[in-house]
Amino acid sequence: MKYLNFKYDGTEATVALFGEGRKEAHAYILPESKSVNASVQIKAINNAAIKLAAETGLKPVFKRYLLSDPSNQTIYLPKEEDCAYSVLGQSPLNGTKASLLILLEEDADFTRHEGGVWSDSNGRIWVGDGDDIATGDSLTMTVAYLERMSEMLKQRGASLKDNCLRTWFFVRDIDNNYKGVVQGRNSVFAREGLTSDTHFIASTGIEGQCAQPGRLVAFNAFADTRITPAQVTYLYGRSHLNPTYEYGVAFERATAVDYADRRHVYISGTASIDNKGQIVAPGDIKAQTLRMLENIGVLLDEGGCGWEDVAHMTVYLRDIADHSLVSSMMEERFPGIPKVIVLAPVCRPGWLVETECMAVRKADNPGYGAY
Repeated sequence: MKYLNFKYDGTEATVALFGEGRKEAHAYILPESKSVNASVQIKAINNAAIKLAAETGLKPVFKRYLLSDPSNQTIYLPKEEDCAYSVLGQSPLNGTKASLLILLEEDADFTRHEGGVWSDSNGRIWVGDGDDIATGDSLTMTVAYLERMSEMLKQRGASLKDNCLRTWFFVRDIDNNYKGVVQGRNSVFAREGLTSDTHFIASTGIEGQCAQPGRLVAFNAFADTRITPAQVTYLYGRSHLNPTYEYGVAFERATAVDYADRRHVYISGTASIDNKGQIVAPGDIKAQTLRMLENIGVLLDEGGCGWEDVAHMTVYLRDIADHSLVSSMMEERFPGIPKVIVLAPVCRPGWLVETECMAVRKADNPGYGAY
């Protein structure tokens, strides 16, 4: 992985570029100035995204806007996007009002469908924000999102069990509403054959406010309708982590997917936990951060990757007062990796910090399909 840093008209873009064969890039773009208003910051990061695409010769395939006040700031976003996208209320804790995660690829040809769904000629699907799911409690909305995803995949000759590789559930007031997400996901997965005897899906369930106040849950996902089971490996980190079903939830700790020339590793939201499901170092943010990173390192290693292969990281903090310490720890250890730290409580109150990430590593699998 090659790490780059660009400055564009008042923004800074930290970029991970995978240049082996078909290029792809992951970047976080943040405004440099904290004093200008939201409209200026959001315009600047979008202009930077356009320039980054031009600079790398790549096309956007997914964007996630992390805003400090989405109810008031979404009016400044582009009227039309060129790829699947998500808008969330997760305040960047560096003091800016907005940040942008953007994934780009060479020769991408995604087209838009209803409900925030984009698909390409290789059978891949990104699900961004969509307003076709009726509002309701967190259980009802979770079931509706997953059932829609399942039906969409079945229409393409695929399935939730075999072809959905990554999901995100962003939950308003997670301390009160996450239980419904867990119940809804468990019920749909059981019907779809996703069980402790088969496998689940890599996932993040975290606090995140939708731009629409009435929506308790936002959902994003990535699927590949052309992969075969032989291309997918589920990672457990059993020396450090327990199976998630032991405490009643249904997701994989991480998933590795092999293509002809690369391996993608999707690390789910990972916190300070041991192999018995217990919180490590309750109340100690430094120790929890160290254990969280140790857990992620174990999953990366099991997936045949290292920290040098990580393409981007998103760090979620429960307490804004912990930002200075966690930021210094992350910068000292991972100065080049695209990342952002946001205010977003984890699904279990005792967890003070959680991180998700994605890694990309060169591979040689001539029998597998191209990415």
